[in-house]
Amino acid sequence: MPTGLQRQAYPCSDDRYPASIGHALAPVHASSYRAVYEELVNPATERLAAQRRSLALLRDALGAVASQADDLPDSPEGLFDWMTASAKKATDAYQEYLAQRRAGAPRRFFASRTHALYFLQAVAPTKLVDGSWLFGCMRHARDPRMAGLAQTYLEELGSGDASKNHVLLYRELLRAHGLNEGTHLSDEHFEQGAIQLALGHTTEQMLPEVIGFNLGYEQLPLHLLITAYELNELGLDPYYFTLHVTVDNADSGHARKAIDAVALNAARFADPGRYWERVRRGYRLNDLGLGTNSVIAGFDLDAEVLRILIAKSAAGAGAHSDYCRIEGRTVNGWLSEPARVGEFLQALVRKGWIVPGAEPAQSRFWQLLVGERAEMFGVFSDYELQALFDWIRGPAAVDGRRYDAPAQGAARTPSFRAAQRLRASVGTEGPPAEDVEQHLLAPGAHWTPQGLDATRALVASLRG
Repeated sequence: MPTGLQRQAYPCSDDRYPASIGHALAPVHASSYRAVYEELVNPATERLAAQRRSLALLRDALGAVASQADDLPDSPEGLFDWMTASAKKATDAYQEYLAQRRAGAPRRFFASRTHALYFLQAVAPTKLVDGSWLFGCMRHARDPRMAGLAQTYLEELGSGDASKNHVLLYRELLRAHGLNEGTHLSDEHFEQGAIQLALGHTTEQMLPEVIGFNLGYEQLPLHLLITAYELNELGLDPYYFTLHVTVDNADSGHARKAIDAVALNAARFADPGRYWERVRRGYRLNDLGLGTNSVIAGFDLDAEVLRILIAKSAAGAGAHSDYCRIEGRTVNGWLSEPARVGEFLQALVRKGWIVPGAEPAQSRFWQLLVGERAEMFGVFSDYELQALFDWIRGPAAVDGRRYDAPAQGAARTPSFRAAQRLRASVGTEGPPAEDVEQHLLAPGAHWTPQGLDATRALVASLRG
């Protein structure tokens, strides 16, 4: 990957699409979205290989949305009014939501603390590549037509400030609650992230699509406002989400820069109508993969608890003595057959080891997991304990209480940002690099200490 950000000629100056894709680079298919995602997020992946993989993925994705409808205006000239109306629609709906909550309506998104944590983990593959669709714009950061897009990418990186780097913020959020980065998630959870990464690797060939995707992603959606509100209500730090509410504003934020980019780059293309159609098709890519609403609707606490216990059964099948038997079978015997873990769970209920609907402390099984003399201490992560806690409590889990909070009421989760700022304040910074290496700004590297240093150096050079 080239170093420095010298002004370069921009090759994407015609509208030959999709014929221009795939002739110079033969399509390369992967077995899964996860495989493409992992290849593209890896900074060590060779640039040409990443580009070939990306073009193949985007060819299929753009074909899938070609005939779909969208809500964009008929021409770019209507974008400002469209943006203003869209933002007002979202904020009006949010005010209606708040009025409903004040009148006693339940949370709209998250039925329990586990539900919210499940959501945070399920969308992690997308959140951990936040802004990646604009990565390719950094090679043209000094081009005035691309400056707004490049600035948006740098702001996604927090301009080198660890406390505002979006990916690092999300990693900290996962870590703070015992969540992993999606190792158990299905392939479709990686589709949207793979598309975003692919756009970042193909800016020269897919500039209109990148602009269109950015146009859609940077608008203010209702679900973002509700998510932040309900996470805060459950004692989960909403800063990652509230940060997007502020930086994406329609006046001077990312939403406004997104519509400006449409006009600034239109002159590169000979056919204005074709350019606008390609922008619209890129916009529709936002609809692919699992979105916020579908992830939330897909939560099933019974299924999640069963998944957790089946995953643990592989490690625990031979770790128990034969002293204890449940309905005539040893614990090892139950756990040796993952398909019967659900039966085992019900057997624990029948024998009184688990008392559904009561305080978990009344369940012998729960006493094995937490407490000073818990024999199974450390077997389950914080998230897994929360899921078991809420499952045992049943409807009472609507109060959002943490599994380790006193029974008198829910306790708020301390913000991880204070500790993060403290770590940053005692750290040392090396001298700014004279030449910023592009790979340090890539989605898989910008959140590392070296990537943050490189981002700060670039921001300083652009301001100079």
